[in-house]
Amino acid sequence: MIFNPEYECMEEQALKKLQLASLKNLAETMYCKVPFYRKKFDEKKIKPRDIHCINDIDKLPFTTKDDLRENYPHGLRACPQDRIVEVHMSTGTTGKPVVNEYTIKDVDIWSESMARTLAGAGCTRDDIVQNCYGYGLFTGGLGVHYGSTTIGAEVLPMSSGSTERQLMILRDFGSTMLTCTPSYALYLAEEAAEAGIDIRALPINKGCFGAEAWSENMRTEIEARYNMKAYDIYGLTEIIGPGVAFECEAQNGLHVNEDLFYPEIIDPATGKTLKAGEKGELVFTTLTREGTPMLRYRTRDITYIMEEPCTCGRTTRRIHRLFGRTDDMLIIRGVNVFPSQIEQALIEIKGTEPQYLIIVNRGESHLDEVELQVEVKKDAFSDETKGLESLRSRIEQVMKSKLQISVKVKLVEPKTIERSIGKAKRVVDNRKI
Repeated sequence: MIFNPEYECMEEQALKKLQLASLKNLAETMYCKVPFYRKKFDEKKIKPRDIHCINDIDKLPFTTKDDLRENYPHGLRACPQDRIVEVHMSTGTTGKPVVNEYTIKDVDIWSESMARTLAGAGCTRDDIVQNCYGYGLFTGGLGVHYGSTTIGAEVLPMSSGSTERQLMILRDFGSTMLTCTPSYALYLAEEAAEAGIDIRALPINKGCFGAEAWSENMRTEIEARYNMKAYDIYGLTEIIGPGVAFECEAQNGLHVNEDLFYPEIIDPATGKTLKAGEKGELVFTTLTREGTPMLRYRTRDITYIMEEPCTCGRTTRRIHRLFGRTDDMLIIRGVNVFPSQIEQALIEIKGTEPQYLIIVNRGESHLDEVELQVEVKKDAFSDETKGLESLRSRIEQVMKSKLQISVKVKLVEPKTIERSIGKAKRVVDNRKI
């Protein structure tokens, strides 16, 4: 289902014209109303009037998470306080939080972008959406909520946690769509099996999952456990929350809501703009935001832009699903490793659960040592020790082949690794670097 064909199927030249007009207006607003950006423009010796085409965006300054923290709480606000109707913040654990302030127009933009996102997964006014993203300062819960009500679907504002209650509502209310982190979706399925609930027999037939990196293999696992379609969605607090990009029924890349958010891919080391198809760091500009608009925000997410037409009929560009982040990328003995690579390989190995923990230490020889804790299926621990040793050895061999580094594997019993109702914690890095 295409929620807004006028913008999601807009002809390329018309879209570029719209983006340019929005960018010019944004640059003027930020230069005149946000001292931080005025200083950035002046340092680069550029004025809003110097923007003549959409590609001139690469003349403009970047914004980083450090910039947001240094301007906490209201230094990047671009409108009077009396126009702000809602505030959200990041869930980061270090430094000051990232603040995102919304006007009524911003909430409308968010609702529209999330309606497109949910509709991309097939949500209609006939659906019952069980929303397990956290409500409050976290953007996930309210983002899905606004999108669901904009479509006209029934939304169950469950928030995160209370898994026993989640399963009761899932069963008793006949929920047809699930929204949460992918790791929580798997945990919910696990608990359903423990409680004797056949989750595959319930009406739920689709889900939107995001807020953490997940692999194609994890999608396969979720779809198999629920007998439903699992869709990837993308967003971040700094831009608006969820709803920046989403998968359609083709499940082949995430459509960017390009009339609202302008995507770029840059070389993370040099800042140089890369061409479509070249992998690099994703950068977003909020073309229509009023409260705290962002100019060329460096997301730290690694992906590339896909420009070939999509079978769904939308004309917006897509981003490939994320490969990882520049700031959670592990460098092990000079090799770049993303947790998603480990997950992708692990789910292919029969006998394991999709739960793992990566522990990195610096050994006595001053070399990096990696321990990968992997949960195995319950029946595996009833097998002979020889079978477990064979499984452990196989995982080590697969990791060596996929990652090009040696990993010490420790097999643990089911439910040994701590579960999370939000973003899963996959890495413990004990090195002092």
